[in-house]
Amino acid sequence: MSDKSNNLMNTMLSVIDPLHVFRHHETDPNKKSGKPRRLKFTTSRSLEALIFLVLFFGFFGFMAYKMTLPNMLNTFMQTAYHLLLETVFYIMAICVLMGAISKMFTEFGVVRLLENLLRPLMKPLYNLPGVAALGAVMTFLSDNPAIISLAKDNNFARYFKKYQLVSLTNFGTAFGMGLVVIMFMAALGFMKGALVGLAGAVIGSIISTRLMQHFTLKAYPEMDSPVTEEEGTEQNISFKSEGGVFQRFLNSMLDGGKSGVGIGVAIIPGVLCISTIVMMLTFGKGAEGYTGAAYQGVPVITWLADKVDIVFHWLFGFDNGALVGFPITALGAVGAALGLVPTFVDNGIITNNAIAVFTAMGMCWSGYLSTHTAMLDSLGYRKLIGKAITAHTIGGLCAGIAAHWLYVLLAMIF
Repeated sequence: MSDKSNNLMNTMLSVIDPLHVFRHHETDPNKKSGKPRRLKFTTSRSLEALIFLVLFFGFFGFMAYKMTLPNMLNTFMQTAYHLLLETVFYIMAICVLMGAISKMFTEFGVVRLLENLLRPLMKPLYNLPGVAALGAVMTFLSDNPAIISLAKDNNFARYFKKYQLVSLTNFGTAFGMGLVVIMFMAALGFMKGALVGLAGAVIGSIISTRLMQHFTLKAYPEMDSPVTEEEGTEQNISFKSEGGVFQRFLNSMLDGGKSGVGIGVAIIPGVLCISTIVMMLTFGKGAEGYTGAAYQGVPVITWLADKVDIVFHWLFGFDNGALVGFPITALGAVGAALGLVPTFVDNGIITNNAIAVFTAMGMCWSGYLSTHTAMLDSLGYRKLIGKAITAHTIGGLCAGIAAHWLYVLLAMIF
């Protein structure tokens, strides 16, 4: 194994193994430092596998003990099946429609118009050049990776300093899948809450972006320099295709719908895997006990949240501990988190205030744990991943808190 691979493995082990269970306690006599040396790779992997099996069978053993094994397995499969039919395809339909609309907005200049309208706000709010507004609009209409294609475009990046460019990962991620999230909530009859949530997401994005810039400059002052000195022009960032108006309309609608299908397909693993587990840890047994039906489980998350319900009630206005499942799921994938909402509605525990908080935190935390690493790595700033995640975690929490208190304020006024 190469030195680079060994260094990477050591870094990973230091993160997942804070108690140093994968290390020898004796020291290596060949080293003057006398630091503990690590186990061989095959041995550490064996120990890792053992620990994983203990946790895996411990979790499902606990669930089976509470529900009985047949009921647990049936609930696991039935919940995933119902989520696929009742939620995933519904979200995919919204993604296809919103994808078509967003592509037409891009094709016929609406994105550019929105960029020009938002441009004056970029410097005072985000400490970013005006052209950054284009990134916010693009991620809002599509998904987080849209910011990467822009950041790698020299005609776009030339307006930024290095610390500002890396903060685009936080800035863009805060608006990822925004249109889909808002339309999903509005389709369920919660437009008012969704719009308040959008305002909360903006507040969270400001905090996340500013914190990322602060952390970056404090650790690497040399990044307060231009990204490039090469010439470029914003006019070359073009999204217009060739052909007549009718042809462009059809092409943009079909191409946008196709990209929406891609987003819809991408959310399937998150909804079926993450949401199923979260639901089984959120909802309890039915009126007739455990029957193996969908959406049953052992409400561990709800039980824990109810123990500190005063915190969640004051911060987010949650009246039921089960609602905590949404922000927890949104950390990994906002599409999976959306899969929880219809069940919350069916159980009668949802309000416009909760929708406002869900929208704000869903947009800000739209899978940033799974995308920040790839985004910063593609930009060549892997060393800043920890700072980006820390800043965005704080920003997402602030987004939810801001959405709740904005809703309370508006409810008092109106």
